Amino acid sequence: MLAKRIESVQFLMLNPSQIRRMSAIEIKTPETYDKDGYPMEGGLMDPHLGVINPGLRCKTCGQKMKQCPGHFGSMELIRPIIHPEFGRKLEMLMNATCQSCGKISMKEEKLKELKETRTPGKDMSKIIVAKAKKAKKCPNCNADRGAISLDKPTNFYLDKERIYPTQIREWVEKISVDDLRLFGYNPEIIKPEWFIITALPVPPITIRPSITLESGIKSEDDLTHKLVDIIRINLRLKDNIDAGAPQLIIEDLWDLLQYHVTTYFDNETAGVPPAKHRSGRALRTLVQRLKGKKGRFRHNLTGKRVNFAARSTITPDPYIKISELGVPKEIADELTVPEAVTEYNKKEIERMIRHGDEISYIIRPNGTRKKLSEETKEEILEELDIGFRVERKLCDGDVVLFNRQPSLHRLSMMAHFVRVMPGRTFRINPIVCKPYNADFDGDEMNMHVPQTEEGKTEARQLMLVRNQIISPRYGAPVIIMDEDGVSGAFALTLKSTTFSREEAMKYFYEIGLTEMPKPDAGKRYSGKLIFSLMLPQDLNLEFKSNMCKLLEEADLVKEGTTEEYDKFDAYVRIKNGKLISGVIDEAALGEGKGLLTDAFARNYSGEVLEEFYYRISRVIGDLLTRKGMTVGLDEYEVSDSIKRAKDKAVQEELDKGKELVDRFNKGTLHIIPGRTLEESFEISMMRLGSEVKAKVEKEILKEKLQQDILTENPKFNTTAMIISGSRGSSTNLMNIAGFWGQASVREGRPKKGFEKRLITHNRKTDVGALAGGFIRHNFLEGMQPKEYFYHAMGGRQGEVDTGVSTKVSGYLYRRLANSLKDLTVGNDATVRTANKNVVQFVYGEDGVFPQKTRRGKNIEVEDELGTL
Repeated sequence: MLAKRIESVQFLMLNPSQIRRMSAIEIKTPETYDKDGYPMEGGLMDPHLGVINPGLRCKTCGQKMKQCPGHFGSMELIRPIIHPEFGRKLEMLMNATCQSCGKISMKEEKLKELKETRTPGKDMSKIIVAKAKKAKKCPNCNADRGAISLDKPTNFYLDKERIYPTQIREWVEKISVDDLRLFGYNPEIIKPEWFIITALPVPPITIRPSITLESGIKSEDDLTHKLVDIIRINLRLKDNIDAGAPQLIIEDLWDLLQYHVTTYFDNETAGVPPAKHRSGRALRTLVQRLKGKKGRFRHNLTGKRVNFAARSTITPDPYIKISELGVPKEIADELTVPEAVTEYNKKEIERMIRHGDEISYIIRPNGTRKKLSEETKEEILEELDIGFRVERKLCDGDVVLFNRQPSLHRLSMMAHFVRVMPGRTFRINPIVCKPYNADFDGDEMNMHVPQTEEGKTEARQLMLVRNQIISPRYGAPVIIMDEDGVSGAFALTLKSTTFSREEAMKYFYEIGLTEMPKPDAGKRYSGKLIFSLMLPQDLNLEFKSNMCKLLEEADLVKEGTTEEYDKFDAYVRIKNGKLISGVIDEAALGEGKGLLTDAFARNYSGEVLEEFYYRISRVIGDLLTRKGMTVGLDEYEVSDSIKRAKDKAVQEELDKGKELVDRFNKGTLHIIPGRTLEESFEISMMRLGSEVKAKVEKEILKEKLQQDILTENPKFNTTAMIISGSRGSSTNLMNIAGFWGQASVREGRPKKGFEKRLITHNRKTDVGALAGGFIRHNFLEGMQPKEYFYHAMGGRQGEVDTGVSTKVSGYLYRRLANSLKDLTVGNDATVRTANKNVVQFVYGEDGVFPQKTRRGKNIEVEDELGTL
């Protein structure tokens, strides 16, 4: 195959003679249709411009609607009009040249110097304008030079007197070819007099078609509306000139013609009121059709509407598998999948045609189609043969693509198996939400049905959800159990969780057991046993749970040995598929951390993890309902010892803060290297605030661990969520039950809002703890007015950042993705651009795909040694 390459792309301007040459007809009348509804000859819907009605033929090419591409027309303007996009270019030329002789208003020797120093193709216009503008008289013809000003976009003034397009055209026509080259123009392909329009191209009907409303009235396109206005004013201007009307009326009509041409090109031109419909809606003219999210490029070229797709709201269903998608029957009956008739499936397809309603169409080998109905059923059965294709409705097990926008990474589109269900929403397992960044507050998602065997196979092999567990970004689990899933697994595997025979039997049934195992907790069944029955029998794993980390933070564990963790049943041991000790929490199942999920994904097939998720999802929903995972104000009450610790910490903050203030005022404060005295003081105050808060936070965490979890009958509330890592942190407990501490804005204390003070309630020059944003109360007690203001300052930063950073990062990502979208990895492992320039000699500089690593490490040394 001969590969051709585009050497360059050139954007040119149509000159008047080209406009007339490519025109199929000159448009002379603003009327579009006659009384009988036929297009008017010489009007904007003239059949010479193309046809949009099925029965008509184009009078230029003789083709029907589908074959005719459409043809341009032209319109002769009675008076020339300045092109609104080139007003600034004309201003520069006029500022640099003489109106009388058309030469650049500079001395010959200076101009010669410029020509000698100029590099070919370089635009010297700014330098020339700066020098030529100063000349009061033309050095070439000695004519007086006036000051040119542009009232954007198209009104020019010479010494504050209006200068019209006819005069401007005469002026720029005098500029010599050599001078134009200095301004960066190539006179062979563009001349400045073309910036003044004398002939206007009229676009084909195919890009501005009429639509017929239900009432039978034809509604014209916005471009046609605008062109009608231009023709009407053009004819009025001609009539007034022919009738010898006063100059004032002619100038007003000329300005009106200029306004209509300006808004025809761009209806959002600065300083020009937009042209509107009677309804008040602004017209979408040429520039509006091209630019922005709804323009031709972004809406029609880079993103398009497609067939075989559906869109609906998503709702959760924990009782389907992660690779399944609950599809509403209404959608499944509308979308179709092509299936070839072969000797293996011919009888099954005949059965579907005869007895069911799954088949919509048959397609013969020659490509003709026939719709299946009661009348055509027997006829179709007679002619059906190998080589035919049928289009059948979606059914259980079909593979589809599912997508949520914005699609920011490749896991925003994955393949699922169809499960036809009643209702009108798509159903997905909540476990799959994370890669889609989906939630159930009204999110909508798109489903696409692959139409070829290659498409189906690629979706199954490359995109199936169960094969995407490890993130291609950081090499750790991304399709994980979250929030309720982690809380449920934690509640199930606590030492105190046991079930009677009847309760356990229900869960054994849910996970697919057919035989009842022996009880392991006296006559009762432990939650650990039920969890163990969901694991592969050859799984062996040991690791610290999230609870271990919190026990260390609360100083309930000193040395951090496994024996100490075992006292609290926190260290996880799985031997031969049996959970011996420990609790299953975020450390086992969480995003990026889940060691259990990671072991499943790396050592077993996707089906094994999918089955595990399916089983545990069916158990934990019921378990949390029975256990009563809840939140109440009473759980935030703390003991007197915590209240005393809180008062002591607050006093410590105030005392040490006063000491820091004294040292700061005296200038004896220790200065942090690289910081000023003021910066060192602010950092010291922030550190003091976090230190005293951490002490009380540790005490509250310790008390809650002992009260709510390390008992025979634990409470399932916020503390359980924090310990399992499913949601929240010990800071939430501290803010509600302890004290808020130092308010923070941009990682420092709030800055002074008023002269020498933060808020008007404070004394001037006071920089102490209470005047600098320290909050000694909590949410349960309520804050004092001053404290509320401090808290609001920190809260406002979060709100502003959320709004601003989302918008900015979204746009930055869009630009980055567009700049990198043509990069490809070649067979030689190099990363190259579209024109084969090398970006990286080895993909990623190391040739390693992150999905195949373990959290960024190419080899897990411990695992490799264990296999020796």
